[in-house]
Amino acid sequence: MIPYGKHHIDEDDIAAVVDVLRSGLLTQGPAVESFERAVAEYVGAKHAVAVSSGTAALHLAALAAGVGPGTTLITTPITFVASANAGLYAGGKVAFADIDPDTINMSPAALAETLAANPDTKAIVPVHFAGLPCDMPAIKSLADKAGAAVIEDGAHALGASYPDGQRVGCCAHSLMTIFSFHPVKAIAAGEGGMITTNDDAVYRRLLRLRSHGINKLDDPFVLEDQAYTEGVQNPWYYEMQELGFHYRITDIQCALANSQLRKLESFLERRRVIVKRYDAELAGVRHLSPAQHSGRERSGHHLYVLRIDFDSAGISRPKLMTALRERGVGNQVHYIPVPMQPLYRAQGSEIALYPNARSYYEQALSIPLYYDLSDSEQAHVIEVFKELLG
Repeated sequence: MIPYGKHHIDEDDIAAVVDVLRSGLLTQGPAVESFERAVAEYVGAKHAVAVSSGTAALHLAALAAGVGPGTTLITTPITFVASANAGLYAGGKVAFADIDPDTINMSPAALAETLAANPDTKAIVPVHFAGLPCDMPAIKSLADKAGAAVIEDGAHALGASYPDGQRVGCCAHSLMTIFSFHPVKAIAAGEGGMITTNDDAVYRRLLRLRSHGINKLDDPFVLEDQAYTEGVQNPWYYEMQELGFHYRITDIQCALANSQLRKLESFLERRRVIVKRYDAELAGVRHLSPAQHSGRERSGHHLYVLRIDFDSAGISRPKLMTALRERGVGNQVHYIPVPMQPLYRAQGSEIALYPNARSYYEQALSIPLYYDLSDSEQAHVIEVFKELLG
């Protein structure tokens, strides 16, 4: 079976992990800080904070942005549930802004409507779906007028860039950006996440929040009578200054991620080649088209998603997915719109309010895209689609 996504591991990655295993420092060691510096430098941000997962990154970012009871976090309906769940984790409410049907990203026009209906909005989480950056200048302008922070969900978009050439994660249009290092993402750490920011205060708070809320760097102590003896800081002393979490990542994971990061550009280039071939060779197949057409040279190409008119094709999505898998072609749907999930429906979400998201979902199908996808495997995928839909 050709999977829809897969990580690439080579001997350099294995050696990097073995080096950490032999070092004696498996967690809270130098590999974490090294990876943070490397990511910050790569994307062009001042700070980077590594955490245990992309979901943990979203949670801490929501807290650092001030999401809490009596506030709202807005995101897109077409994303993994974690983008929305961050608002609930922080104690806030969640609202959605419909997508642009041409990009599958958050529509600025829809965002303006959602903001008008939710004046208590504290954070906006645009998702760079499949690696294609959102219209961040427009989203940032709306956020500024509403007094809301922008948290970019770049889980699909490490290595992607805006029209001006700056990389996603530089936070030119946001307070924070998050990334994921799940195995099917651009680089793998097993599990892992990162938050980038240019804000010093936010950076310091993120460091505290990822490690139980304990003071970090040179944070001043609250209880000085306990912190000092005769004016000298007690060497054992620390303070939990707010409720934090155990969201630390290990040196083992960061060693792997650091090794992978050095190969990111080659990973991205191979994905571009695969996407270009799909675009060209599937163009003549009836009833389907790429879900995203624009920004091909700027996307991180995490997914290759087709929109298929199943009604005109005379085949249902379940039957097509089964036929593809019987022929060795893995496939998946990204994503079930979050407002359709039982938890969010119980809170009043209705997919009918997001017609573009509903239309997209009814037609979406992801097909194989990853670094190690061979030319012959891709040719097989293309031929199977021509057989079944051509």
